[in-house]
Amino acid sequence: MASVLCVGLTTVDVSQRVAEFPVPGQKVQSLGVHLAPGGPAANAARAVAALGHRAVLLTALGGELGDFARSRLHPVEVHSVGAGGPALSMVAVRERDGERTVISRNAAGFDVAATVDPALVEAADVVLVDGHLGPLALRAARLARRAGVPVVLDAGSWKPVLDDLLPLVDVAACSAAFELSEAEVHARGVPLVIRTHGPRPVTWSRGGATGSQPVPVVETRDTNGAGDVWHGALAVAIARGLAVDDAVRWANEVAAVRVRHTAWDWVEELGRWRDSG
Repeated sequence: MASVLCVGLTTVDVSQRVAEFPVPGQKVQSLGVHLAPGGPAANAARAVAALGHRAVLLTALGGELGDFARSRLHPVEVHSVGAGGPALSMVAVRERDGERTVISRNAAGFDVAATVDPALVEAADVVLVDGHLGPLALRAARLARRAGVPVVLDAGSWKPVLDDLLPLVDVAACSAAFELSEAEVHARGVPLVIRTHGPRPVTWSRGGATGSQPVPVVETRDTNGAGDVWHGALAVAIARGLAVDDAVRWANEVAAVRVRHTAWDWVEELGRWRDSG
């Protein structure tokens, strides 16, 4: 069993399925509503646990929303630091193709101390950081480097902490929208750079070698959090010591399970997929 420490943002997602996204000034009636924990780190941790591995989440949870998120994150092992959080995210998912739109403040205004128990890092096979809680991510990455634990970065968008964080990262898993090119990320000291491209093949580069893996073609019902789930699966694959092509292929398969299902059932369905394999 692999152990993954996920460091970063937890949200509470209010997800509503709609026939079409509303235009400005329009009111629409949703087809269904669901309330659940979300956010890059929490979604990744939930995926790790659903895949049968040990998931530890280091995040910011406070107040009633924090209590709610914590109650729904089992069996993830949750550790909370600092004040503020979780953020509240409003998610609309279009019924016909699973496309989503999200409104959230993410970690804006959070007061998070860089307090990380070294034992959490030392017990992990991989540390996955999303950069949203900058001081926390940086401290965890420094401890991981000291302990010889690989650091995987969920690089969805540029954050100021990345100037200091990138030199501590072993694998940067970048979205298509991430502002730096692969060459620029390598120049910051990252050995392995992987980039997702939506439905197009995932590409990677390391030490002059390159590769790509196709994304499975499936019926898409809900894309919200699919990238987070992909990062959790990638972290598990790296913890298991899979070769890059195999790690990316497996993460792609896991993300395909996520998009085939909705906010209501994806965690349970991922567990069933794991058992069927």
